[in-house]
Amino acid sequence: MKFVDEAVIEVRAGKGGDGVASFRREKFVPRGGPDGGDGGRGGSIYAVADRNINTLLDYRYARIHRARDGENGRGSDQYGKSAPDVWLRVPVGTVVSDEATGELVADLGRDGAHALLAAGGAGGLGNVHFKSSTNRAPRRFTRGAPGEHRRLKLELKLLADVGLLGMPNAGKSTLIRAVSAARPKVADYPFTTLYPSLGVVRLDVNRSFVLADIPGLIEGAAEGAGLGHRFLRHLARTRLLLHLVDIAPLDPATEPVREARAIVRELRKYGEALYRKPRWLVLNKIDLLPPEERGRAARRFVKDFGWKGKSFIISALTGEGCRELAFAVMEHLERQHEPRRRRGAEKT
Repeated sequence: MKFVDEAVIEVRAGKGGDGVASFRREKFVPRGGPDGGDGGRGGSIYAVADRNINTLLDYRYARIHRARDGENGRGSDQYGKSAPDVWLRVPVGTVVSDEATGELVADLGRDGAHALLAAGGAGGLGNVHFKSSTNRAPRRFTRGAPGEHRRLKLELKLLADVGLLGMPNAGKSTLIRAVSAARPKVADYPFTTLYPSLGVVRLDVNRSFVLADIPGLIEGAAEGAGLGHRFLRHLARTRLLLHLVDIAPLDPATEPVREARAIVRELRKYGEALYRKPRWLVLNKIDLLPPEERGRAARRFVKDFGWKGKSFIISALTGEGCRELAFAVMEHLERQHEPRRRRGAEKT
């Protein structure tokens, strides 16, 4: 199935049914009085997150979604039937916003989370509501209210703990294959990853995290160059970024330090929040260097790059250093959870 992470839809909730003006007519009841019932409520439209769905593909083709109108009221105090609500199933992580104003409508970040997209119109009132001691035969009734009509933008943001950054062919897909059961395409040419993919890194019972691989970035990505700009937003929910760098490029014209700085610039252009997110440096493809050169090459890169944070040396192809990296990531994520658990314990 093709991965689609954006769609624009139109939702039209149902109109409420009209109330009715009616009077009781029976053979031996000369003054039966008003008995007009209310109209039924129009159907509303909801969105619900479903973990069994992983793309917005269906909404790329089915753009208009309507709920039915409520039934009109009838005589003999009969109320009109309310219309059924419409439930749109979307992937977990879908953000819904108003297309015209950009206002956030819903952020469906967990399975089963739901939100009202368009409210159905209330039913009108029958004349039974308007009788009084001075108005024994009211002919007044009200029409049903129209349902809401909106154009909405659906945007899928993958839910991952850790995101992979890097130029095309930095080894992101190879790394996610090495540490998880995910099997993204791997090849020796750029842009083999065309859509984001997720992998679950399972280290032990109840010790796992989700790793996201997005298409490689290039310089100018924040302005729309290449593929990565479309998917940078998927990293917004992550708690840690791993910046992969090919430390031993086969092309002698490639400058790893320059390319690494270009990635950092693209992060900053995209948004300060993403730029400030915790980020580790991962130097990949050490299997292409002689063993005696690896440490020296890594130290030289860190110095030239001006990196002050945490760094790792790995080979995603052979698996060297990958297990140590995975355990370090797990410990980092667990430490982030500890303050929340302590606060929860203090409240109880």
